[in-house]
Amino acid sequence: MPRDYKQEYAKYHGSAEQKRKRAARGRARYKMEKAGRVSKGDGKDVDHKNGNPTDNKTSNLRVQSKSKNRSFARTKTARKKK
Repeated sequence: MPRDYKQEYAKYHGSAEQKRKRAARGRARYKMEKAGRVSKGDGKDVDHKNGNPTDNKTSNLRVQSKSKNRSFARTKTARKKK
């Protein structure tokens, strides 16, 4: 069964909370671009060390490769390892 992207957006991605988090991630990227740490098309992601996308303090942000940032160690039950 194919994914219903319209329904997925309506139920999850379109919610106020998810929009707020997405906007905060964009602001973090913009902040790092202005600081000269990343540039458009460089293949890097801006990572939030504490996992909170709304915490955009400079001390909480770091630049990582996409592959490093988008995968992390998992437990046997597929939870994120601490």
